[in-house]
This record gives sequence, structure tokens and C-alpha cells, in this order.
Amino acid sequence: MVHGAAPDRPTIHDGDPILGHGSGAGRSLRRTGEAPDDGLRDGVVGDLLAVEAVLARAARRRSPLVTVLRPAALVGPGLDTLLTRHFEAPRLLTVRGVERCWQFVHVDDLASAVATAVDARLTGPLTVGAADELSAREVEAAAGMRRVELAAATAFGTAERLHRVGVLPAPGAELAYAVYPWSVASDGLRAAGWEARWTTAECLDVLLVAVQGRIALAGRRFGARDAAALGAAGAAVALIGTAAVLKQARGRRRG
Repeated sequence: MVHGAAPDRPTIHDGDPILGHGSGAGRSLRRTGEAPDDGLRDGVVGDLLAVEAVLARAARRRSPLVTVLRPAALVGPGLDTLLTRHFEAPRLLTVRGVERCWQFVHVDDLASAVATAVDARLTGPLTVGAADELSAREVEAAAGMRRVELAAATAFGTAERLHRVGVLPAPGAELAYAVYPWSVASDGLRAAGWEARWTTAECLDVLLVAVQGRIALAGRRFGARDAAALGAAGAAVALIGTAAVLKQARGRRRG
């Protein structure tokens, strides 16, 4: 996530710059004004960047060796993240003109990546992700969900306004991770012999089973327990997507 997500985001490699350090994604987002780096720094991504800054200073010393794993969207039993909440919304939110690809990584594969890094004494940043990707259409078909397509300005603008008035706990810029690509290459780990056992398709199946029967609106889940939002992306997806569906339905009734 520290590399950012953008409409034209290429596959992320281990040595690519992170946000605020010449990232191509950051330049693209600043250019479009859809999800500025400044907004991301106030939320979950800002926390991750702060942690990486501390680790970068530690890595300048001879010891201990420092390794940073940067996973793709993580799935597994009991995981509850801004990306898993995306699939609890009534519809899958998409940005008009952007066909994003999805990539996941299972927690078991992340654990095996840690073991590989330790055994091979790998240092520095290492991206971790499944070998395959799914198109947005493939994800929608597997999930049995319809999409809600909005203009980028509408989606991000609404999410940011909701954040400013206190409806959403984190910046609307985090919505970028739900609607824009940020797939990773896992270069260093693959060179060391690591391979993900779970495909993205299998990871999606795990995610869909985990969220079955759950509905999240404005980042709050209605069911056995009412969980608070973990990030602006999941909350904004649910709220904006639901509002768009209702608006479309009202328009059809009037017609």
C-alpha cells in the first residue's frame, strides 16, 4: 500500500519508490487530484509510511538485518480490512474508465514468505503476492455482484466530504486501493525460490466465504456484531455504492 494505487499504476517491483519518494503513482494522483498523497498520509497508509521511515533508519546500521514485506491485498480466516469490506457492500464500486485487475495474497503465503526471507537472509523491501491476477469482470462474476460505476471526481469527492464532516474516520483518498490497481511482482522472493501456494482466484473464494451473509453500510456491518470501519475505502464504497443504486432505482421508477 505504501506504493500507492492509481489508474495507470504499473506492476510494483521491490525497488520501486514509495509515496513521497518519487512514486509514479503519487505523481499521477497529484496530477488528477483524485487521491493526493497528503490525504493518504492521514490514514492507514500514513501509519505504514511512518513505520517504514523508522525501519529505513534502522537499516542503515550493520545489524540487525532489516527486511520489509509489502503484501498485496491480504486475505485469510478472520481478516477484516478495508479491502474485505469492499466485498460486503451491496454493489462493487468502480471508477468510470478504469478496469482494474485484482491481486490477493493469502496469510499462509505471507507466512511462508517470512520463512523464505529468514532462510535466504533477504534484506530490504520485498513485495508479496499471488502469481495471477483477476480482471474486474472475473471478480464480479465470481462474487455474483453487480458494479456501480461512478466518475472519479464523484467517488473521491464524496468520500472526502464525508470524512471532513466526521462520517468517515479516515481520508477518502484511501478509496484508491479499492478502485485502482496496485499489483506486486514478488521479484526478490521468487528469485529465492518462493512461490505462492494460493492463487488469486482461490484467495477470492476464501474472502467471499468469510464475508457471506454480511452487509456493510457506511463502514458498519449489520449482523451478529456492529463493527466500526477500519478505513475510509470500505466505508466509502458501501455508502457511495448504495446511494448510487438507490438513485438509479428512483430514476427508473420515475421513467
